[in-house]
Amino acid sequence: MKFRLVACAAALAVSSSAALAADWSDTSISYRYSSKYSEPGIDKDIAKNIVGLTHVSGYKYGSNFFNVDILKSDDNDPANNSTEGAQEVYVVYNHQLSLNKTFGTKLAFGPVNDIALSTGFDLSAKNTAFAPEVAKMIIGPTFKLGFAGGWMDLTAAYYREHNNNGIVGKPVTFSPAVRLGAAWGFPFNLGPANFAFNGFLAYTGEKGKDGFGGDTKPETLMDAFLMLDVGAFMEKKGTVLVGVGYEYWQNKFGNDHETLPGCTTRAPMFKAEVHF
Repeated sequence: MKFRLVACAAALAVSSSAALAADWSDTSISYRYSSKYSEPGIDKDIAKNIVGLTHVSGYKYGSNFFNVDILKSDDNDPANNSTEGAQEVYVVYNHQLSLNKTFGTKLAFGPVNDIALSTGFDLSAKNTAFAPEVAKMIIGPTFKLGFAGGWMDLTAAYYREHNNNGIVGKPVTFSPAVRLGAAWGFPFNLGPANFAFNGFLAYTGEKGKDGFGGDTKPETLMDAFLMLDVGAFMEKKGTVLVGVGYEYWQNKFGNDHETLPGCTTRAPMFKAEVHF
């Protein structure tokens, strides 16, 4: 619990200070649900309700992204010494420093209109017997691509992770790894309806030994969403969005899906979000 509070406080402090100097910002609250999530070592589908707070802002030299998710599992993913579902908090912060804006350059070629230095961290905690307390950091270049009406970021980063293994009762520091990522947003219209296709894809290479002494495997995670702008029908474009999504997660947390159940997620999702 102490780690959880510190993680949230630190991320909120960073996000709040960044927002003070923002040229633009967007804040939203979201809800996601699927009955097809998975967790390593559990051979049953897991239903999860997820409430998220997201803040994105831009300032003179770059941009900030902050997200905190509160996740509640069903009883197939129980809390430690309990028959009730586990709870988890997951915090993500990412900062992009634009080279064009910082140095007054014009780095552009093909669809690339800027290069940014991305730095960020993930912090999480969950009240299961494993008692994970994740701390991840990344740093690396992001190539920012512009398209007609849409955008895409491609990142190649240095990745380092620390965690806790409550089963063996010790913290775990993984080896450095490569993180390749993509994020995108493409709005489009079908008749009078406004839609957006957005999401992210992350590939993390092998990160050495896990807390049990086994070799980790490369990990692939993708979340993609097709969202309908319901607010546009009420002359409040961009305020209320509802849609569906899909999560694919192979070798979850670096575990081998061929030897351990629950290490591949294929989860259709429902999502709704309200923007302020």
